[in-house]
Formats: sequence, C-alpha cells, structure tokens
Amino acid sequence: MAKITYIEHNGTAHEIDVKPGMTVMEGARDNGVPGIDADCGGACACSTCHVYVAPEWVDRLPAKDPMEEDMLDFAYEPDPERSRLTCQIKVTPELDGLVVNLPERQI
Repeated sequence: MAKITYIEHNGTAHEIDVKPGMTVMEGARDNGVPGIDADCGGACACSTCHVYVAPEWVDRLPAKDPMEEDMLDFAYEPDPERSRLTCQIKVTPELDGLVVNLPERQI
C-alpha cells in the first residue's frame, strides 16, 4: 500500500492507504474524500478530479500526457506546474507519502 494524503481546500487532511495499481482518484473516491468528484469515472474526459501536487512531488510523478494537458485547461484555477488529474496518476510503491491539495472547487 502507498499512503496518499489528500488535503481539502479548508485544510482537512485525509491519509489513505491506496493499493498499487489503482489511481490516486480511485483511492479518493473509494474512501469518500470530499472534493474529488470524478464525474467521468477516470476516463480523462473531465477535470473533476483535479488536484495540486505538493511541490516536492511534482518531479517525481510521470509526465502529463497530451490528453491530461488538454483536460486541465477546463480545471478550476489550474497551475501549470502543480495541477494534475488524479485519474491519470497510477499508484506505485514509489508514491508512498504523496501529498495532493484539492482546489476550492471542481468544475
């Protein structure tokens, strides 16, 4: 398991053990983390699982593919460096300790 910390916009933290092979979005959805809507179910067809990756993790994640880059254009206040769609981040043991911050809202 990899421990992922999801921090709501109000500062409430949720530390969740997520099984490798799942996505960061699935870990949030399956554990009721508020603020990850995941309207498309993980198909990279919306931006409702948008988060800001903690700065120390940005370079440790796989690069964004073009489809994720396009969908982030629809996210609420995207950050060019830190914004990611959690449906596109597969959990691996190397992601143990990952911290993501949720935006004020999803659109």
